[in-house]
Amino acid sequence: MLSDEQLQRYSRQLLVADFDLDGQEAIAGATVLLVGCGGLANPAALYLAGAGVGRLVLVDDDTVDTSNLHRQIAFRGDQVGQGKAAALAAQLNALNPDVKVEPHAAMAGDDWLDQHLPAVDLVLDCCDNFATRQAINAACVRHRKPLVSGAAIRLDGQLAAFDLRDPDSACYACVYGDGTDGDLACSEAGILGPVVGTIGTLQALLALHLLTGKPVAPRLRLFDGRTLAWREMAFRKDPHCPVCARSRT
Repeated sequence: MLSDEQLQRYSRQLLVADFDLDGQEAIAGATVLLVGCGGLANPAALYLAGAGVGRLVLVDDDTVDTSNLHRQIAFRGDQVGQGKAAALAAQLNALNPDVKVEPHAAMAGDDWLDQHLPAVDLVLDCCDNFATRQAINAACVRHRKPLVSGAAIRLDGQLAAFDLRDPDSACYACVYGDGTDGDLACSEAGILGPVVGTIGTLQALLALHLLTGKPVAPRLRLFDGRTLAWREMAFRKDPHCPVCARSRT
């Protein structure tokens, strides 16, 4: 049951008919893992904490750099040099003390993911390299956890959700294959802050949909920050996917 203080804190979202008290209680009991604590995770984590998700697990082995501050909007100048997971956790704790925040200064490899995924309800892929994305996807397939994936570079963004609780759902590898080539870092190509902020914010929205039982269509959403235009591409499960087809067999 929500306290009087919580009813006041979440009163505006409780007024939304598609969300209501049942939705609030569902997210209050949920645990969400965010892999990566940079430009995507900053807005996503702020909105999830603001919404009252019960537990947020953060993992990132990087530290805050001055060049991050134009887009990683949860960090402050006096946090430069601190670990990103701990620095983000501090901001989330200040925003909403109802939320339990658990930071990990670690790489999210196979062993780490297998250890922590059984205790989470949903995963946000907020990382910036294909190898980690593939590891996250494979772990979510193994543990049947819904995955919300986001990416942004230059003025372009991508967003997709994979509800891997459903054996008929596509996975990340069904759409992108299982390779790890083609990484392009923001330090090489550049990124405009509001572009990555747009994708991270919508990752949070998709997460709230999934946590409250709302259907999420199998769509890859492509954002063009030059024209503010969106394109959508439908996808489906690949029966020959090297990740989820093998896992389900």
